[in-house]
Amino acid sequence: VFLRRNFRCDCGNSKFKNLQCKLLPEKCKVNSGNKYNDNFYGLYCTCKRPYPDPEDEIPDEMIQCIVCEDWFHGRHLGAIPPESGDFHEMVCQACMNHCHFLWAYASQLAVPPLTKVNSLEDEGIVLKVEESEEQKKEIKKESGTEHQETKEEKQTEQFNEPSTSSGSDFVNIHGYRSKFLQKFPVETAKTTSESSCCKLKELQSKPFLKKGTATFWPSNWRSKLCTCEDCLKMYSELEVQFLTDECDTVLAYENKGTSDQETERRDPLMDTLNSMNRVQQVELICEYNDLKTELTDYLRRFADEGTVVKREDIQHFFEEFQSRKRRRTNRMQYYCS
Repeated sequence: VFLRRNFRCDCGNSKFKNLQCKLLPEKCKVNSGNKYNDNFYGLYCTCKRPYPDPEDEIPDEMIQCIVCEDWFHGRHLGAIPPESGDFHEMVCQACMNHCHFLWAYASQLAVPPLTKVNSLEDEGIVLKVEESEEQKKEIKKESGTEHQETKEEKQTEQFNEPSTSSGSDFVNIHGYRSKFLQKFPVETAKTTSESSCCKLKELQSKPFLKKGTATFWPSNWRSKLCTCEDCLKMYSELEVQFLTDECDTVLAYENKGTSDQETERRDPLMDTLNSMNRVQQVELICEYNDLKTELTDYLRRFADEGTVVKREDIQHFFEEFQSRKRRRTNRMQYYCS
């Protein structure tokens, strides 16, 4: 399945010297709706090599990025792709840097890539991958955040716990509220309200790691993207509005391609027969066989003589065929019971 959302017909413009478009003669010299990449010149991936590459002896599958539409070798994505059935779409490293907001979603939605192991895995021994300093810092930061959240949850529980002491500040429910607001100002409630309106801001408030690699996504990940006014404006500025379109997904293209193939494979004669009753079906089949037999015999004479079949010859055949059909029909007698 090939994604080609930014491509329009170029026939008749300046790319063709002497060819004019028959549908739109007054075409612009350059089609501004087209976005060309290296694929149009037979080059793919970050290695800028053709596919298939006669000099590449390494077996490797090509995966298309859903944003830039370029094709990449699996080994040139910066991460080992998961099994082909585990993900449905891929965003390459360059597009992840361009669409930086996707990193916040990747921490929650993306399918993790495979972990590199050495040949000892065959013997049942898997080597631990050492964490980088940056990852350790992120983990510490995340653990610190979780500790802080746990502490705040305990404090909240203490505030909501009814007190039996007569001298306590928490005398009634109104007392709970006033003390809670003193401890947690109004700005906190406002921030929570705003973050609930934008999914992206809510995810960005949590720690996430930019890995600088391609990312792999499940089938329904686009439905989880935020569609608030600010995010839609950002998509437009980055020219990735199609990310919120469920009809633009690879799965939708695959389903459309399968449907088109089934339509092409369908026999028009069988479709017509299925819409008729039994008598009409028999008559149509007889007429079809007569036409096929007579046309084959007629064209065989040209093949035997080595002459070219002209338009006039075909017209003459069908005129004679219709004439013979009318004579047969006129000779038939119909009886009423």
